[in-house]
Amino acid sequence: MYVKRIIEESVKKSILSFPVTAILGPRQCGKSTLVKEILKSEDHIALDLERPSDLEKLRDAEWFLSTQKGKIIFLDEIQRKKELFPLIRVLVDEWEGNSHFVITGSASPELLRQSSESLAGRISYHALMPFIWDEVKHICSLEEFILKGGFPRSVLEKELEVSFEWRSSFIRTFLERDLAFWRGFSSSSMQRLWQMLAHYNGQNINYSALGNSLGMSHSSIRNYIDLLKSTFMIDLIPPTSSNFGKRLVKSPRLYVNDSGLVNALLYLDCYEKIVSHPVFGSLWENMVYLQLKTHFPKANVSYYRTTNGAELDFIVEIGKYKFGIECKNSMTPRLSKGNHLAMNDVNCDLNLVVAPVSNSWLMRDGIQVLNTTALINQINKHL
Repeated sequence: MYVKRIIEESVKKSILSFPVTAILGPRQCGKSTLVKEILKSEDHIALDLERPSDLEKLRDAEWFLSTQKGKIIFLDEIQRKKELFPLIRVLVDEWEGNSHFVITGSASPELLRQSSESLAGRISYHALMPFIWDEVKHICSLEEFILKGGFPRSVLEKELEVSFEWRSSFIRTFLERDLAFWRGFSSSSMQRLWQMLAHYNGQNINYSALGNSLGMSHSSIRNYIDLLKSTFMIDLIPPTSSNFGKRLVKSPRLYVNDSGLVNALLYLDCYEKIVSHPVFGSLWENMVYLQLKTHFPKANVSYYRTTNGAELDFIVEIGKYKFGIECKNSMTPRLSKGNHLAMNDVNCDLNLVVAPVSNSWLMRDGIQVLNTTALINQINKHL
């Protein structure tokens, strides 16, 4: 079953407007499915660079790809054969025009570095993450989505046990197979770190404390976290860069990029276990953050926190507009004194409290309470 993705139209436009279109995101998030859906009515050829038979076709890559002129060439998991980038540049310059290559990848630094050197001015990038709530709310309940996360094989699976086992298997595969592509990383050390990061989901990173807990050096912790970020397993949100005349907390805030993976890492296999776990609130923040990043990929997202307790989950800057967003996983959300202080400090164009509510309303101080879908609509109204 194909589920329409929010970025689908922008990818279609990109294919028409650029020689090369790249879609980056974690493994198994639906990149191949999206591309195949878009290209199903186009003259194209698809090569999966993890399939030996397709790799064999590229033994003489220049000859084979040259014979495909006039078709859209889809190369899946391009980071497996990054030496193709210079050849792609030569071919798109020779063929001229647009709509020549669509490439996908799940290792952003290698992919971006190689393509930026070879394909500058010829390529358009798009990020695809696991499903967000807006894309699957017609398929599952909110509780199911928070439990299963957004990876297609997990969220579309009806049986909770099978969904949990898929996520556990995904984690094992990453640790045992995908990690082998990077030197200097231990699967056992990565597993212990990843599990600890799941406990600290939505919190600020203290590299030294993590290193002391795991018996690893400060620099090793940074390298491991960089790898998780580069493979889209986690994201780091920076503190706001604006100067408000306050003493700000300056360490980045970390989120595991899928609630279902957090639950699998912490062995939370049912919703009842989640709601009683300290990580529950941060899963809602995860959900809101991914909604924002998917709908507004060019937005600058940061957080605000001072040493005296003023705090705001997200500051979203889009063009000249600035939105303050606080996440509350409650049907009757209340703001803390620190939230009010932060809103006064930052002075956003709009202050929004995102909660699992059915209807929106205004708090007495003019702050709007709304759900994740209304959040996107409200921001769009102001742009």
